[in-house]
Amino acid sequence: MAGVFSTPRPMPGQTVPLVAGAAVVVLALPVFVAAGWELRAWVIGGTLWGASRLLAALLTHLLPGTGSLAGSGVVGFGMTFRALAVMVVVLVLAATDARLALAVVLLYALAYTLELAVALALYFSGEPRGGARETA
Repeated sequence: MAGVFSTPRPMPGQTVPLVAGAAVVVLALPVFVAAGWELRAWVIGGTLWGASRLLAALLTHLLPGTGSLAGSGVVGFGMTFRALAVMVVVLVLAATDARLALAVVLLYALAYTLELAVALALYFSGEPRGGARETA
């Protein structure tokens, strides 16, 4: 079990996690309508998730495999900026309309969490690099 986290694996494709997150956003629309929540919250939450995902895709394809320290710094800064930008939008919304901000946060968090869970499941279900096998 100790080798599970230390064994490198190839990066899985990003299509399946992206579809999972997008499915959450799309399936949340009827929930928002049935719950009587503002559709603005659904639009803002979906837009935040989509923009965040777009920035992540851009950053992961920006400097693939160059191995440069500068490229890693750009990707690291970009990913941090992505999280901070979402937080700023949510804080501004919370200051003006707490119910709207709560609905936005719920949608964003659900889409992001499912996307992350699917990506991790795909990563850990992949074969270890170099043919290394994990021992029990």
